[in-house]
Amino acid sequence: MLQRWIDKMIVSLKKGYKHIIILLIAHILLFTVIGMMTTSKPSSRLASSFFSSWTSNFEQSIFLTLIRMESRAFDTATISQNERKSLPTVVFEVMTSIKINDVKSLLGYEIPGFSTYENEIIIAGEGMDEVNLLSHESGPPLEDVLEKRKAVAEEEEEKEPIKEIDDNEDAVVFLYNSHNRESFLPHLPEETKANHAYHEEVNITKVSDRLAESLEDYGIKSLVDDTDIMNVLHEKGWKFHQSYDASRPVVEEALANNKAIKYVFDIHRDSLPRDKTVKNIDDEDYASLLFVIGAEHKNYEKNLEIATDLHYIIEDKYPGLSKGIVTKEGANSNGVYNQDLLETSVLIEVGGHENTLEEMYRTADVLAESFSELYMEAEKVNQ
Repeated sequence: MLQRWIDKMIVSLKKGYKHIIILLIAHILLFTVIGMMTTSKPSSRLASSFFSSWTSNFEQSIFLTLIRMESRAFDTATISQNERKSLPTVVFEVMTSIKINDVKSLLGYEIPGFSTYENEIIIAGEGMDEVNLLSHESGPPLEDVLEKRKAVAEEEEEKEPIKEIDDNEDAVVFLYNSHNRESFLPHLPEETKANHAYHEEVNITKVSDRLAESLEDYGIKSLVDDTDIMNVLHEKGWKFHQSYDASRPVVEEALANNKAIKYVFDIHRDSLPRDKTVKNIDDEDYASLLFVIGAEHKNYEKNLEIATDLHYIIEDKYPGLSKGIVTKEGANSNGVYNQDLLETSVLIEVGGHENTLEEMYRTADVLAESFSELYMEAEKVNQ
């Protein structure tokens, strides 16, 4: 009898040892993984932004469901019976980031550009809705952008050429174009596709030049960069979506060599159809405006302030011309747009691929007029 009891105790102890050993091994593996994650090089480490982007897709009801599993006291939380999720549903949504009741969460991974719905409309101007967020940052293949095309430019209004600004002169505005070959179908007679609206000369850089000329009329000196960013991408073997990486050194150099620069504007054109990029004011067509702010750096709210001021100045004098302001962040956008380099930096979308240069120039003049008002007011405050 005693021997049988001893044998049972030995068997129980052996089983207990197995559980203890398994538990110890699990703890060792856990701490090993944690150690590797926290001591690895930043470039190969899973950054907090990864987890932030992942968990940002979770609905509040998922967190409440998980908390309820731990404490029944949370059953009194304000959550309807329909919102409560079963454990299998919670596990599925956490592992896949696909929401059972939201088809968009699945389509966002399958349809190019659809995931930009995650971006946020901060100020919605006339005609602004989520469709306006569907411009494709990924862009066409670089070989399509660099392809030689026939272009026809309109007769441009005669203006004095912009005086070249030396490093020592007091340019306060820096203008550049990360997507410098963005062009316009009305000026490309042999093209009909939006993805082919690119040209090495007749492109968005002309709008930057016109903006600089108009700013000069208001006594505001500008420095316009003429770097062919698309060619830089080609030389480096980079993709279209790396345009902002290619333009970053351009902005850094301009700020380092021109200490008077107070504002930086990256001028683009959108890839939306004409009915969403044109505004008729007093029987004249203008290219619409959209202000884009990258929200993935700590000082983005400073950039947002400038865009907000500009939007309301324009809205006051030219109602409906500005479609508003959006912030972009997450895995499907750049999220910074070099705006971390100066807290008064803004990406400005002027018109789209179906606008004419004449329409773009009218809007550039409005932008210069509105910015001059903002700038003069800021100078009064600083004096």
